[in-house]
Amino acid sequence: MNIEKDYIKLIFGLKLKQVRTSKNLSLFGLAKITDLSKSYLNEIEKGKKYPKTDKIILLAEKLEVSYDSMVSLKLDNNLAPIGEILKSGILKEIPLEIFGIQENDLIDIIANAPAKVNAFISTIIEIAQHYNLTRESFFLAALRSYQEAHNNYFEDLEQKVLDFSNAFHVNINTKISVEELTAILIEEYGYTINEIVFSEHEQLGDLRSIFVPKSKTLLLSLDIDEPQKAFILAKEIAYNYLEISERLYTFSWIKFDNFDQVLNNFYASYFAGALLIPRQLLIDKLNVFLSKTNPKAEEMIELMGRFNVSPESFYQRLTNILPKDFQLKNLFFLRLSHQIGSDTYQIKKELHITNQQEPHANEMNEHYCRRWVSIKTIVEAIKQNKRHYFSAQISRYDNSSNEYLVFSSATLDPFKKDCLRSISVGILITPGMKKKFKFMENQTIPKQLVGVTCETCAVKNCEERASAPIQLEQKTRNENTDLIVQQYMTKFS
Repeated sequence: MNIEKDYIKLIFGLKLKQVRTSKNLSLFGLAKITDLSKSYLNEIEKGKKYPKTDKIILLAEKLEVSYDSMVSLKLDNNLAPIGEILKSGILKEIPLEIFGIQENDLIDIIANAPAKVNAFISTIIEIAQHYNLTRESFFLAALRSYQEAHNNYFEDLEQKVLDFSNAFHVNINTKISVEELTAILIEEYGYTINEIVFSEHEQLGDLRSIFVPKSKTLLLSLDIDEPQKAFILAKEIAYNYLEISERLYTFSWIKFDNFDQVLNNFYASYFAGALLIPRQLLIDKLNVFLSKTNPKAEEMIELMGRFNVSPESFYQRLTNILPKDFQLKNLFFLRLSHQIGSDTYQIKKELHITNQQEPHANEMNEHYCRRWVSIKTIVEAIKQNKRHYFSAQISRYDNSSNEYLVFSSATLDPFKKDCLRSISVGILITPGMKKKFKFMENQTIPKQLVGVTCETCAVKNCEERASAPIQLEQKTRNENTDLIVQQYMTKFS
């Protein structure tokens, strides 16, 4: 059994705690009979220290157990589940530190009810396997939780962007050019930048860039447009300026080796977005747009065009700024993908800030509501053959009665043939929100009652329905059956 040194400390600490508590001894009591300090014993039990041989002999003697049983890595039945967890390495996979949790603290929790906690963790793992949740998906879910816990706003990164702009004399109040970003990478960080045709190799068709660390060469796909190129270059600057070494070398990512790569990829992306869409400039532009009483779709597209970014980067940036500077903390972000000719729409990316109830990814191959503006923009982009189709809608969700103002943009996916994607941001409608969005008063934005998936939707006479509400019908049948069972139980009690 190959267990790391840290885990050997943890196992010894757990065994010491188990023996001590089985003797009804407090830490104070054990310290008194061994002449070892209480703080030292506490650090042993938490797996922070491993005692020397003479101390182990002393502890074994005073606790009336054998030396061999104390140093053995074999755990009894009560602690065996913890051993399985430690051997699995799952605690190394969980990014505890970003949530302010110490591994030793978690071990302490597990030690108090090992069988129950092990059963819980095993259940989570089994659910993940059942729904094909990959290691990467687990990491990304942890990252989303981290973003949501901070309302997707990170002041330190915002300040780093300002520091960078001052240090490099970059005017962030104007649209930053690809040429300026390229010059910084070449002259300051010693990059070589080559543009090549990735599409010559089918396996590289989805990639936009590859970074070769040994020669500091950045390979860019010739198929990317200027906003995509600007984002990649800004992200490379972020890796260097933030002094990030544990990083990914392709964009889009192929795989993550560890959570640090996931987190650092997010930090670099956040920095790039904040550099290309400066906070104060975006606030000023949004204030002008929100003061309009009847803005047109073209005005939102024009607003996006003021920055050298893709629609996705713009919508992502909204999720940073709206919660922080407009106090709109109930919102969601969705990216949907659709293959022309198919009847499926897949959620490829999502983020929910504060409110978790509205549209979320479903891994059961159910059909997302065709009344979503996220899907309608894709349909209209195909019908009207537009490179960028924008629309807005007030969506009232049947399952909660919450209303959201949803902005959505649909564009062609440049890296997947005959494929479109839509990017959407939904903002919960509240009295406070209406005061900030002046155009909410004129009631010209279309309203629509929506569900989440057709299989779970109770909306009647829906002409857009792609599937019968089979999950809802099954739930109703079960509830009716239970009602009759309860009646019989009452009758024959």
